[in-house]
Amino acid sequence: MHPTSPTSPALGHAGMSGTLVALFSLCAGLLVANLYYAQPIIELIAPSVGLSVPSASFIVSLTQIGYAIGLFFLVPLADLLENRRLLVISGVATAASLIGAAISSHPAPFLLVSLLLGLSSVSVQILIPLAAHLAPEAQRGRTVGTIMGGLLTGILLARPLSSMLAQYLGWRAVFVIAAALTLMTVAIIVLTLPRRVPGHRASYPALLISLWHLFTRHAVLRQRALFQALLFAAFSLFWTAAPLELAGHYGLSQSQIGIFALVGALGAVAAPIAGRLADAGHTRVASYAAMTLAALSFLPGLTGGALGLYALALTGIVLDFAVQMNMVLGQRTIYALDPASRGRLNALYMTSIFAGGALGSAVASGLYAHVGWHGVVAAGSGLALISLAALALSSGRD
Repeated sequence: MHPTSPTSPALGHAGMSGTLVALFSLCAGLLVANLYYAQPIIELIAPSVGLSVPSASFIVSLTQIGYAIGLFFLVPLADLLENRRLLVISGVATAASLIGAAISSHPAPFLLVSLLLGLSSVSVQILIPLAAHLAPEAQRGRTVGTIMGGLLTGILLARPLSSMLAQYLGWRAVFVIAAALTLMTVAIIVLTLPRRVPGHRASYPALLISLWHLFTRHAVLRQRALFQALLFAAFSLFWTAAPLELAGHYGLSQSQIGIFALVGALGAVAAPIAGRLADAGHTRVASYAAMTLAALSFLPGLTGGALGLYALALTGIVLDFAVQMNMVLGQRTIYALDPASRGRLNALYMTSIFAGGALGSAVASGLYAHVGWHGVVAAGSGLALISLAALALSSGRD
């Protein structure tokens, strides 16, 4: 399917077919997974490339920092340039970065390609505003929620897949296979996704300057970015520290850690639910529920003994559910602010979120080493409670 009109208006009014939504979901999941393959295997990567264990979490945080930079400087181009071409270029760059990671043997090159991997992986955040543009208003939350479900499934399945592949094939094979999957995704994009040329006309510097104007103009955008940045910091903190706890305290192997991470995939069901709730006008109530669940989700992690492993699994399920729900609620809200600026609004929203995620993953290994798992629980719950307090103090106009 290749619409050729500049803005593809027919698609925007008629909606998206089930097949097209499924393809968007598949591409979103495959593209975003590249950000997370390294997360559960940092203990294997670090000694191979000459990094110390306390520095291992910088592999994850640099990828997320690169992603945040790409969100700010590259995703706004979705409001200016043809979207499918942007997706193809960024996808090829991601595959090249993955190959660079696979062949790196020293700290500096590996950390550099980790940064570049994050930078180039922002293609998924071009894909989601494109879907919002194509979907009619009454179905926008549901459509975005379904695609976010695919994206979040990719995030959550990336960790177990990575762990299992690393145990049997070595960590370098993880990045080679990821590069092949990314090139396959590029082929799908070329063959199936609609073409869209935005009507917005401006220079690139003017486009970047407009980000500041959008950020200062929309209080709801600032609020939603803060809420989700705090929750995503808690999310990244948990999933970066959990493999350390599972290996160090419970003695799990890489494949067992991978199986454990599968429980988090259950949280992806929150995305379509959140989209429907937002379409029905229940955004604020659902946000309170999501943030409360996130704060409470860490408490089972205080359980010790034989039940400790099951308690951690419960934390993973509930936390992922809560974070994914609030993510979609925020996206549905900001996409309604200014249809012509959805790429830039999404860039600002996601930049804030992944800055929070980078902070959470950066402190995870150090916090775990110095304070232990109870420190991780306290920090994660605290971040969610701050988000809940910020929601209570906000204007409530979403």
